[in-house]
Amino acid sequence: MKPIRNDVIMKPSILVTGGAGYVGSHTVISLLEQQIDSEVDIVVVDNLSNAYKAEGHKKPEPIRVIEELTGKAIHFYNADIRNAAALGTIFENHNIDCVIHFAALKAVGESVQKPLEYYQANITGTCTLFDVMRKYGVYKLVYSSSCTVYGEPETLPLNESHPTGRGLTSPYGKSKYFCEEIMKDICRSDKRWTVISLRYFNPVGAHRSGRIGEDPAGIPNNLMPFIAQVAVGRLKELLVFGSDYPTADGTGVRDYIHVEDLAEGHVKAIKLFQQPGFGGFHAVNLGTGTGYSVLQMVEAFEEASGRRVPYRVVGRRDGDIAANYADVALAQRLLEWHATRTLRDMCVDTWRWQSTHPDGFKTT
Repeated sequence: MKPIRNDVIMKPSILVTGGAGYVGSHTVISLLEQQIDSEVDIVVVDNLSNAYKAEGHKKPEPIRVIEELTGKAIHFYNADIRNAAALGTIFENHNIDCVIHFAALKAVGESVQKPLEYYQANITGTCTLFDVMRKYGVYKLVYSSSCTVYGEPETLPLNESHPTGRGLTSPYGKSKYFCEEIMKDICRSDKRWTVISLRYFNPVGAHRSGRIGEDPAGIPNNLMPFIAQVAVGRLKELLVFGSDYPTADGTGVRDYIHVEDLAEGHVKAIKLFQQPGFGGFHAVNLGTGTGYSVLQMVEAFEEASGRRVPYRVVGRRDGDIAANYADVALAQRLLEWHATRTLRDMCVDTWRWQSTHPDGFKTT
């Protein structure tokens, strides 16, 4: 039943879990900038485990900045998705039409050290969310998945027919794979469900305004913010995890995608829900189809920023693989989407953000 206040049916809303995080916040602003529907509200829930909220502010900085940039209000709830009662309150207060689900722990290396925490947050949290959605009759979800579900690539580029769940190298990747399997079972058991699982490759970059970007807590687990923090002087040197991989220069190769391109992919996915007869489980790669090594990324960032990025090679990191990059044909066909921003765009936008926010969102 649709929530009613003062005898007026409330506007439909898109619920974004983890919407104050890196990819989540960029997707929120993309939804607002592209005006997916002026009659749709955006509701964000985030436990702020990886998002900064200034003292005295009711909303975290990414959300507050988005409201300034767009002139539009965002409903925000500080809550953990494992808290069914808190989620129920959100569904009671808003007419949720569909969910974009980002909320999760996401560091491959950290997941090897803290597997239980990753399974609790990523799997238990997702199951709790699905249970609450079902209770309130909401059956449409876009899921933040990962190319790690493919494990060690058997062939490259990776397409959606590549086996998943084989040789997975980290609890993070396993958690994403397990969630996808749960979603497949749910969609098979109840035809009302529609799930679009977007398998990201490596999001980098920042919003073109320079006011929203990646702001990891502690030492970054991902390459680009690590490079940026070295370039800005926040960290002494970049640690390169392994130089003996079977790649052109011995360092790991990944498919890096601009976070604004990635965000636009979510907007395209939401629009699929409007197609008559569209349902069930669908997995779609979001990447560029091109792989770059760690050292190529360092060189590109030095050129874009005009700053030297000193680095030191150390041993391989648990959970890492040599190379992966996407086959993006299905995204082009199903979502009518493709990445348009270049590697230079990724580096320039990252540097614009980091150079003006050396301490991330804490920068005044």
